[in-house]
Amino acid sequence: MDDYGLSKGTNEMSTEWLFCVAGFVFSVSVPAETDIERLLPSFLPFRCETDKGDKPVFRWRAVSGPAPEKEECTTLLEESFNDLGHVSLWREKEGYRIGMHYTAQSPQHVMKTSRDFTSAVAYIQWEDPYVSCVCTSLLRIVYSQAVLLQGAISLHASTVYQEGYAYLFLGKSGTGKSTHSALWMKHFEGTDLLNDDNPTVRVEGGKVVAYGTPWSGKTPCYKNLCFPVGGMVKLVQAPFNRFTPLKEVNAFVALFPGCAVIRQDGRLCDGLYDTLSQIVERVPVGRLECLPEEEAAEVCREGIRNGGK
Repeated sequence: MDDYGLSKGTNEMSTEWLFCVAGFVFSVSVPAETDIERLLPSFLPFRCETDKGDKPVFRWRAVSGPAPEKEECTTLLEESFNDLGHVSLWREKEGYRIGMHYTAQSPQHVMKTSRDFTSAVAYIQWEDPYVSCVCTSLLRIVYSQAVLLQGAISLHASTVYQEGYAYLFLGKSGTGKSTHSALWMKHFEGTDLLNDDNPTVRVEGGKVVAYGTPWSGKTPCYKNLCFPVGGMVKLVQAPFNRFTPLKEVNAFVALFPGCAVIRQDGRLCDGLYDTLSQIVERVPVGRLECLPEEEAAEVCREGIRNGGK
């Protein structure tokens, strides 16, 4: 059984690794015997040697389970089964508690975080064959919430880049985000994939910039690159191809469902609202009702060009 170099109870000594995603440095500490390249392979392009003088946006530490018992005042906020697995989110007195089973048969892993997600401890069952996916997913949760207070958003989107600009396609799972990205890459010369699931978008010096991340869904695309955003489009399946420009409130409403935020946390939501409001003021946003065909990509690109600010 693959234990990533660990044996049960080996958590006295740890090794710290630093990563930088979208300009945010964060710290990952794992038991000293851990093979980090096998545990977090998608993070390797984002590894950095120093903290660049900046305080890490969060510190994440993995230890061997079991986790402490739930506090008496713990409240269940949300329970879901998605690409992260079976996830439960609990509010505790000083922060949050996240439980995760990657499959129905997998053991439960538990993570406790501070309220602002600047620190987290994950109690890992190292014998789980899906432990790499679990650690990757737990880090995604912490990162997506921590950056909300730093003027950035983690989005559920497929993102391509062409001629120096990034284009983000959002929508419900199964809408065809990856398919639409593939259409751009097939039919528009010089187009390539930046990230296929969870890019980060932030406002820098008045410009909106999209970044590649270690989280790219089922497509292994882990590029430590960034580009100014040329457009953001919500996709809707339809028997025709039609692009509708969206402004202000309508643009905000279209993009909001794709943003990662704990909706019961007012402070995190305030950070999201502020950043998203700045984004919709600065980049073209639209809705594309479409079929999975070349014409849809052409209509989309033309709509972004004509609907720009």
